Amino acid sequence: MNGNHLATHRPDTGRFRLTDAVHPAPGTPLPREGYRLSKFRDPRTRARLPMLSASVSAERLFDVFLALLEPLGENVHVVLESSHDANADRHDDLRRSDIDLPVLMSHFCDHEELLFRDGCLGVAVLSAEMPIEVQFDEHKLLYVYSPDLRPFRKILRDHGVRRRETLRLLTEAEHVHVSDEKFADEFRQLCMRLGVGDFDSVLSDDESWQ
Repeated sequence: MNGNHLATHRPDTGRFRLTDAVHPAPGTPLPREGYRLSKFRDPRTRARLPMLSASVSAERLFDVFLALLEPLGENVHVVLESSHDANADRHDDLRRSDIDLPVLMSHFCDHEELLFRDGCLGVAVLSAEMPIEVQFDEHKLLYVYSPDLRPFRKILRDHGVRRRETLRLLTEAEHVHVSDEKFADEFRQLCMRLGVGDFDSVLSDDESWQ
C-alpha cells in the first residue's frame, strides 16, 4: 500500500514534508530530508555496530520504511514501542518473535495511518538470522543497525534520499508529539493481531552512539 494519500494535508516545508505525528516547536529550524552514518556501541558487549539515521519526507516515508525491511530476510522479530499510557521519559515495549516478513508487512499496511500519524508509537523489526534492526520510531525517523549498511544506503538512494554529513534530526531540537485516543485503541488492535507479548529490549533502546 502506498503512503502518498496520507501526506495530502501535511505542513509543507519546501521539499520536505512532516507527518502529523511530531511537530517542531515554534522557532525551531525545520528538518531536512537525508540520512547520516554513525556508530552504535552495544552497552553489554561493547561492540560497535554501524548505524544509519534517516529523515524522509512524508509522501514517501512509509514506502521507504517497507523497502528497508526487505534485506532482513523472511523471518523476523517485531517490537511495538508505545508511550500511550507511559510517562514522557519512557515507553513500553511489546515483542512478537518469529513472524514471516510478508505477513508483518501486510499488518503494517492495514494499520498504515496508525504507524504514520501516531506520535506515541514506534516499531522495531529485527532479523531472526542476522544482527540487523530497522526502526520506524515515534518521531517518524528511520534507523538501521547493521554490520553492512550498503543495501540500506542503496534503498535510500533509489528513493532519492541523499546522505548529509551534518544532518540534524527532529529529535535534536524541541518538538511536540501528537496522538489521539483512537490511535491508542487501534494500537491495542494491532497488538492482538500480531500476538505481541513480553517486554524485550532492542538496540534502539540505548542511545549509545558515537
